[in-house]
Amino acid sequence: MSEKTLPLRKCVACGQMLPKDQLFRIVKSDDGIKLDLSYKCMGRGAYICRDAKCIDLAVKKKSFNRSLRGPVSNEVIDSLYMELENGSR
Repeated sequence: MSEKTLPLRKCVACGQMLPKDQLFRIVKSDDGIKLDLSYKCMGRGAYICRDAKCIDLAVKKKSFNRSLRGPVSNEVIDSLYMELENGSR
């Protein structure tokens, strides 16, 4: 059997292409903008590296606002930092 390859996604901050399981996904849905750890929520998504420097750069450049076509709250950014500290996956 052949190995299943994960699709590549681009980080909104640095532009690096990585397998999607190595990135965080932020999703804009009917419920609002939130962190999607399951990678399965319906809605417009944006991916970011699991690196504090990339998160800082995305906030500075307002990459999330541009990608998701709307303002991203500080709660979502804080949840990214918390997941990074917890070392998810």
